[in-house]
Amino acid sequence: MSMLDVLANHHTVMMPDEYKHRFVEEMRERVSDIKRAYGEKLFIPGHHYQKDEVIQFADVTGDSLQLAQLATDNQKAEYIVFCGVHFMAETADMLSKQHQQVLLPDMRAGCSMADMANKKQTDRAWEHLTSLFGETILPLTYVNSTAEIKAFVGRHGGSTVTSSNAKKVLEWAFTRKERILFLPDQHLGRNTAFDLGVPLEQMAVWDQIEETLITDQPLDHIKVILWKGHCSVHEKFTMKNIEETRKRDLDIQILVHPECTHEVVRASDLSGSTKFIIDTIEQAPAGSKWAIGTEMNLVKRIKGRHSDKHIESLNPDMCPCLTMNRIDLPHLLWTLESIEKGEPVGSIQVHEDITKEALLALNNMLHLK
Repeated sequence: MSMLDVLANHHTVMMPDEYKHRFVEEMRERVSDIKRAYGEKLFIPGHHYQKDEVIQFADVTGDSLQLAQLATDNQKAEYIVFCGVHFMAETADMLSKQHQQVLLPDMRAGCSMADMANKKQTDRAWEHLTSLFGETILPLTYVNSTAEIKAFVGRHGGSTVTSSNAKKVLEWAFTRKERILFLPDQHLGRNTAFDLGVPLEQMAVWDQIEETLITDQPLDHIKVILWKGHCSVHEKFTMKNIEETRKRDLDIQILVHPECTHEVVRASDLSGSTKFIIDTIEQAPAGSKWAIGTEMNLVKRIKGRHSDKHIESLNPDMCPCLTMNRIDLPHLLWTLESIEKGEPVGSIQVHEDITKEALLALNNMLHLK
């Protein structure tokens, strides 16, 4: 379900204008007061890409799946106020218990990558691709996808993946089927398959708009079918950025996320998940120099925590993820005060049938050792 569908179906209540005019210090105090009053009944997970004004109140920080799991491990929480984007809150809702209510402070907080694949597109793609390849395809989806896409994958025996475990899941998938359909991020799929030894010429791209398989190879050579989707943030790191950075400083190391393009990942010194990026910088020696290719809020936070190292963004003109930045201090306070009033806003509730099939895909991943 795209964000336009989400907004239409939820009859979204917009934050009252009064919150835009409240003093920052007053809002901080109110958030702190409500957190103290609700104690363990309230749980606020915050994604790494969130603004500092929100992260300061997060009970835990992490990537999308990690936060969903931590939220559901917290059995005492009645309200899970998820500071991230819509697909993350959906995952938290699907993994949560009956007594828990998942709330998203701003329903406009979506993900452009997740919106690049919808149910109609995947159903039509599956019909077309199975007519070409028969029953030889297993679908996989990045957790950065909607609940409906996870359900599609679960229905066809596939699994979700994260940027941390993508290699492991792809290895598992190839023991089950000859070919993989990887949704919705072509770059993570391409980079992961390449690392496992699949040559680029054995990969094709499915264009969901034109409903066309893009390849110049014989069909029987194709092992990986990549959905034509991407992260609008990570795709903005370019070879020009790398060339200019290396020309300016020969000692700097370039560390990027695998949602970057294949050529950028190959030209970098290291690539890995958000956790890998954070851990790499934490373990790096004092005085080391790093240009990081990932979301700007996280890069700034890493820089602030490691003043003994030189940290910069690989793209100096990069802006924070616009949809991630939808959630701010006023929206967080509005959500918490709505709980206090007994009229919670931003409730995320995934349909039972979708949840059942999506959990098949999530559990296939979570059960891998």
